[in-house]
Amino acid sequence: MRRSLRTRSRKKKHVRTPGGRTVTHFEDEKRGFHHCAKCGATIHGIPRERDYKLSHSERTVERYFGGTLCQNCLEQLIKDKVYLEWVKT
Repeated sequence: MRRSLRTRSRKKKHVRTPGGRTVTHFEDEKRGFHHCAKCGATIHGIPRERDYKLSHSERTVERYFGGTLCQNCLEQLIKDKVYLEWVKT
């Protein structure tokens, strides 16, 4: 690991290698929460774990713009689209 990434905020894990040496592994920091692209609010239903540990259905939210927009912004977007269609007719 690069020396710049060996910070105190990373947890150290001592691992014994097959050759008998004890080496230090630095564990990855926990990811932050996903945020809405429009308002910046936290998107609920998306875990903070690393992606390779979860299946696709566990990593995302099952709705339009799932993982990109929060529920409130999505609801407002749908209302705006419906209103625009109503105004055109």
